[in-house]
Amino acid sequence: MLLEKNAKLVFIGDSVTDCGRARPVGEGLFGAIGTGYVGYVNALLDATVPQRKIRVINMGTSGNTVRDLEARWQADVVDLKPDWLSVMIGINDVWRQYDCPLQTESHVYPDEYAGTLERLVTCTKPLVKGLVLMTPYYMEPNRDDPMRRTMDQYGAIVKEIANRCGTHFIDTQAAFDVYFQEYHPNNVAWDRIHPNHIGHMILAREFLKAVGYVWNPNRSGNVPRL
Repeated sequence: MLLEKNAKLVFIGDSVTDCGRARPVGEGLFGAIGTGYVGYVNALLDATVPQRKIRVINMGTSGNTVRDLEARWQADVVDLKPDWLSVMIGINDVWRQYDCPLQTESHVYPDEYAGTLERLVTCTKPLVKGLVLMTPYYMEPNRDDPMRRTMDQYGAIVKEIANRCGTHFIDTQAAFDVYFQEYHPNNVAWDRIHPNHIGHMILAREFLKAVGYVWNPNRSGNVPRL
């Protein structure tokens, strides 16, 4: 696994990352890390590789766009001095264009999204050992749906930045699309955005795969891979 012993792993994003995490820093007792995929990642790491002593911190904030991330980046990322950083942002950048179409001041269009995200990645990558970029997603199997089409555009931007900057990349939309071959999106998220426990486990699985995690509770030669 790529996460070293005693590594500090920070997650930042919007409500999908937030999931009720503690303020000002999402770390500590009694659900302080949140109830979503960040908590699942933390639980699996602590339960299966406790000797690594990986410190997980949740800095997601509900409603955030990449514009909001830039405004709090110094305090919520740089000042925390992470060894590893995971970024998943873009859902609200797209969603506000569809649920608040007339409030254009809240819209973050592709050029601003790409420029801001790449600026944050470029300035932060030298400060960390590893950086993971996760795409935004929309739980709509119909790729011709307008919001799904726009979300795919923003996901492609994340992939381009990951390739250009040499970061790890997770296509969360692709992971959900595989699930939708078997189940309707309503089984995962009533609003096509905020996942239930199943959706959050899919996100946790994709993150752990990206950092080379192998669940090997029996330490045998035959290991199931996530």
